[in-house]
Amino acid sequence: MTPPPLPDWLSLRQQVAVVTGGGTHLGLAMATGLAELGATVYLLGRRQDVVQAAAAGLTADGLSARAIAADAADEAAMEQVVRDIVRDHGRLDIMVCNAGGSHGVDMAPHIAVADLEATLRMNVTSTLVSAQCAARAMMSRRSGAIITIGSLHATLGSDPRLYAPGYRRSTQSYHAAKGAILNLTRALACELAQHDITVNCISPGQIPKATLNAFTRENFRNMVPLARLGEPRDLKGAVALFASTAGKWITGQNLTVDGGWSAW
Repeated sequence: MTPPPLPDWLSLRQQVAVVTGGGTHLGLAMATGLAELGATVYLLGRRQDVVQAAAAGLTADGLSARAIAADAADEAAMEQVVRDIVRDHGRLDIMVCNAGGSHGVDMAPHIAVADLEATLRMNVTSTLVSAQCAARAMMSRRSGAIITIGSLHATLGSDPRLYAPGYRRSTQSYHAAKGAILNLTRALACELAQHDITVNCISPGQIPKATLNAFTRENFRNMVPLARLGEPRDLKGAVALFASTAGKWITGQNLTVDGGWSAW
């Protein structure tokens, strides 16, 4: 039996989305979720080969995906990306500001200012630039959803006892950057509400890559009430809520997707 079509309040048919840092891991999972709901999704990243391969994989599965090589923190580049998309489609509906990461191995009291500045650029600058460029395109249509990506570490510190000796845990600069994104989201939501543009944050918990060592992996799992680590696909529901009409009356919020870690 053919399944019924998606209800209008969840469908993203005819909508256009950009996911920065969309070529791997969490970005690719969220891009996949948006495409599965019918959106044409642009996977944006600094490495052409990575985003091209990711987009090709989605296209092979019958989804609408395209690749763009650009730095999300480069305002001129992002302005051009948005102009090109609006030229080709007449609209930009969804911006997922996922590009980020950390620079250096800083730990108090030896945090290098250069590492802090680099990490802020990778996370906060890229989020602000991509959000603003998207907002300018969305304002004329009085519609749009901007989704930022925070972290469990936006509101909590790292417990060093959970990590294997010598394992690089989240840097202090990364904590600072993700905390900034959380409050930037609230500020943008208040300012853009007058244009019917929603701005919300998704804060993932521990969704490790395969390279995470077994010692740390088990310690992380024991911190999760649902008794398992997250998988990239666990973010699909959150991004679908904020991107679709289902979340049209939600703005300025932070949705922590962590299996209950922060509820202890």
